[in-house]
Amino acid sequence: MHITSYHKKITLLFVLAAAALFMAVTDIEPVYTDPYNLEYPDYFGNRISIPEDNATTKQGVFLGRMLFYETKLSSSKTISCASCHQQKLAFTDGKAFSAGVNGIPTKRSSMSLANLLWVRNFFWDGRAKGLEDQAKFPLNDPHEMGSYLNEAVKELQKAKEYPPLFRQAFGTAEITADRITKAIAQFERTLISANSNYDKYLKGEYKPSKQELNGMELFMNSPQPEKKIRGANCAQCHGTPKMYMELFHNNGLDTEPKDIGREELTGMPNDRGRFRVATLRNIALTAPYMHDGRFKTLEEVVDHYNEHINSSKTLSISLKDRSNVINGKNLGLTASEKLDVISFLKMLTDSTFINDPKFSDPHLKRNN
Repeated sequence: MHITSYHKKITLLFVLAAAALFMAVTDIEPVYTDPYNLEYPDYFGNRISIPEDNATTKQGVFLGRMLFYETKLSSSKTISCASCHQQKLAFTDGKAFSAGVNGIPTKRSSMSLANLLWVRNFFWDGRAKGLEDQAKFPLNDPHEMGSYLNEAVKELQKAKEYPPLFRQAFGTAEITADRITKAIAQFERTLISANSNYDKYLKGEYKPSKQELNGMELFMNSPQPEKKIRGANCAQCHGTPKMYMELFHNNGLDTEPKDIGREELTGMPNDRGRFRVATLRNIALTAPYMHDGRFKTLEEVVDHYNEHINSSKTLSISLKDRSNVINGKNLGLTASEKLDVISFLKMLTDSTFINDPKFSDPHLKRNN
């Protein structure tokens, strides 16, 4: 009995010694990462997108947050991901086109980074399949971050704070381009916006005004004048609680678009002028609107859908022949109905999201 116990102790000591020797030789530490609790309402659904090789952990998320705000990732050392995605603006930048390291404007407007956990195709044309892939594009673009990713790896390796953070998140102090994009993706998956007045209404915690309720009803309805049902036809593309659908639509901005949209990626004529349906979450904060920022206000956006849809071969079928008037030529909302819809859209502003310290610049605290 005593001999068996003695042998167990000897075996355990041998295993521990071997593990210590292995880690000393290989510089590898066991990764004691803590799972990050992603909290969201049930009505968002569980069709989330997290790759098997990039689980969301507290250590990875913090590293990603550091990198999201890190100007060392740009060739000029002046631009970070947060330059085009500011928290106070629901992670947009308030511009039609952002300026990169060389001052040349980007081709399209910066999209809001909210509820990306459910998104599978990123950018206006859907060119990136997943957040890890998405992060590579601006980092490797000569006009955005200066195509500096490989050099940024060397910069971060020399910085005293980063090797320990990479060790905590990935097991070794080695910094690679792949680990940089994985960490940023982990942080971006935590950017969940789910505490607007609309969410509180869905949970029975907010009583909308009469104008907001009417705007909500109009938003959700498609017009059926023969049944005396009035609608703004918005839910065809934005009808889920997340306020977007994973679709690409030509929404009637131009008869002959200067920017051919998804067609540039697929080469298919049927994709001409089609762009990804953007979320309407925090829409009151994310002006200017559309892929080219052509509309400065929500009033202009509603006017477009109500009165100025341009017909083309690829116009979304959900926008064709939609009117509140039998045989009408446009949507036909009244002035007061348009204001009601905008009142509802403002219910989608999430002040918690834009002020949450978990999403703020961690460098400010470290430097103070």
